[in-house]
Amino acid sequence: MLAEIEISPWHWVGFISVILIFLALDLGVFHRQAHVIKFQEALAWTVVWFAVAMAFALFLAPMIVETWGREETIEFITGYIIELSLSMDNVFVIALIFAYFCVPLQFQHRVLFWGILGALLMRGLMIWLGTELIRQFAWMLYVLGAFLVFTGIKMIFAPEEEVYPEKNPLIRLARKLFPVSTQFDGQKFVTEWKGRRALTPLALVLVMVETTDLIFAVDSIPAIFAVTQKPFIVFTSNVFAILGLRSLYFVLAGAIGYFRFLKLGLSVVLSFIGLKMLIAKWYHISTSLSLVVVAGIILVSVVASIVAARRGRA
Repeated sequence: MLAEIEISPWHWVGFISVILIFLALDLGVFHRQAHVIKFQEALAWTVVWFAVAMAFALFLAPMIVETWGREETIEFITGYIIELSLSMDNVFVIALIFAYFCVPLQFQHRVLFWGILGALLMRGLMIWLGTELIRQFAWMLYVLGAFLVFTGIKMIFAPEEEVYPEKNPLIRLARKLFPVSTQFDGQKFVTEWKGRRALTPLALVLVMVETTDLIFAVDSIPAIFAVTQKPFIVFTSNVFAILGLRSLYFVLAGAIGYFRFLKLGLSVVLSFIGLKMLIAKWYHISTSLSLVVVAGIILVSVVASIVAARRGRA
């Protein structure tokens, strides 16, 4: 039986409405004109989104949800850290996609913005489906746990990430159904080309980014079910992690070489979470301890990566 907090439809409507307002302000006010996102601006937005997520967990949620207590706050923060950490690997793949298609820097934010809307819809559907499966079949937690352990071990031995758009079935379908222009037309996804409407290369980039997020969501969403099965916490922590992904991309994309051990750290995180799910019937690992372990693994992998990169340069 899933643990529940008293969440009404108005809580869902209110949260989603506020997020849509934030996104509208982002696109229509702060990033109305296409421009290159510099490191300082990206870092500032990363801090802002992190502060908003923490404010939601520590202050706003306890005020609007009567049954939201310390346990829910820790579950949210743990889930948020897990989702944000796993998103880092997604960041590097997105960087490869942008490099492959030679996307100008000033257009990259627009792709990530619309990619977020698609990610919210896909993850919302996956969270609902996962919640219902666990509600109906408790043994699904063990299946997800085994899947995460397998994925974590597989990630250790996986080769370096590569981008192959020609192997993406959605890219092939888009090219089959619609003409695709050979050049970018500003930040447009559709343009006039040879006298007819056609997709721009930027539209194919968006399809690739959406596909990438779907693949990573298959790992990250089962991971958060090891922390909590409360749909509202699972969804809100995912949303805040996704919202911070854009600015995080512009912070990390230029420093990919500094994170050589991050994939190893993420594989350990996935294996730990999967093991937590598998042994839950016999030994309970508290959410607080899970938060410390996950944050510690990520911190160690990042610090080790930076030290190794500096020694390599020396």
